Amino acid sequence: MKSWLVGGAVRDALLGLPGSDRDWVVVGASPQQMIDAGFLPVGKDFPVFLHPQTREEYALARTERKTAPGYHGFSFHAAPDVTLEEDLLRRDLTINAIAQAEDGSIVDPSDGRGDLQRRVLRHVSPAFAEDPVRILRLARFAARFADFSVAPETMALMRGMVADGEVDALVAERVWQELSRGLMEKRPSRMFEVLRECGALARLLPEVERLWGVPQRADHHPEIDTGVHLMMVLDVCASLAAPLEVRFACLGHDLGKGTTPAEVLPRHIGHEERSLRLVRALGERLRVPTACRELAELVAREHGNVHRSGEFGAAALWRLLDRCDALRRPQRFDAILLACECDARGRLGREQSPYPQRQRLRRALELAQAVDARQIAADAIAAGRRGPAVGAAIQAAQTAAIEAGIDV
Repeated sequence: MKSWLVGGAVRDALLGLPGSDRDWVVVGASPQQMIDAGFLPVGKDFPVFLHPQTREEYALARTERKTAPGYHGFSFHAAPDVTLEEDLLRRDLTINAIAQAEDGSIVDPSDGRGDLQRRVLRHVSPAFAEDPVRILRLARFAARFADFSVAPETMALMRGMVADGEVDALVAERVWQELSRGLMEKRPSRMFEVLRECGALARLLPEVERLWGVPQRADHHPEIDTGVHLMMVLDVCASLAAPLEVRFACLGHDLGKGTTPAEVLPRHIGHEERSLRLVRALGERLRVPTACRELAELVAREHGNVHRSGEFGAAALWRLLDRCDALRRPQRFDAILLACECDARGRLGREQSPYPQRQRLRRALELAQAVDARQIAADAIAAGRRGPAVGAAIQAAQTAAIEAGIDV
């Protein structure tokens, strides 16, 4: 019974990066031997255990065989006679198929260290094609290691997987899991570039795929192409350390431009409502968490108004705050403003441009929040006003506060 450190922790250590979660593979042991040694079994599909002290994961060395299309069609074999090399050969990328013994020695049967030096993402074996999730994982790694290229033979393999319909069998949960992780990487645009190149984006996110080649007005968008703009926006999200909710909202904010009639291009009148419908459908299809979906729908609907809000008077500013439910959900409103700033700065030559709309709308919200709504409501009720009239009194007071305290 012997254990090796494997996967991301070894890879990142070789790259000189901060440590990833430590995972271990165990050779020469049975499940009962692990339990007898005090390990806690947690694996559902194959034997995985938690160390009794460190709580790190220890998996028995295993091989796997594809039994059906898609992600779920696999059978696993874990036994004391499975070797470390056999376990490493079932892994996805060479840079993830490196093991380190307790004495620091390295086992690297697929030359993962060489690919780290060459900055290449390469599949370990043809078995890569058996699991379509690996396309998403590779694209996510491309977003993390933005200076790595994809090996030509690996890209060809992924294209074949797409042509064979493998990605069509992916379940929504796994797509969202990998997509959300890729959105949070250092350069999210790389994930989408890789998925486009192999053809997977058109199958998984056709709403996003069709943005490329759609022109926009050059005075607003010097980069012109809507797909290029979207990639720039996502990378601005990363540069501003935006949370996942904001990054997903940015992904969906312009989806409606992909359905603009050709005869009105490069204008996109009414694209906000079309974007709202598309991002709502996308969120439902991928079973996106509620917080992400709600923010994405608000940003899709209101980002144009936020951009134009510098021209708004106090009444229009109040209505925008109200539509965004900003008084009740101020933190979410701030996320809306961050998404809109990413959109504004995700344009050629405007990556460092200021976004005064964000500060102005924050100030408008602060002024409205400072109004004592309870006292105004009490006074209105005492004066015999009821129902909508009370709400109108509060609205009038908040609008007056905005007008008095902000440059309108």
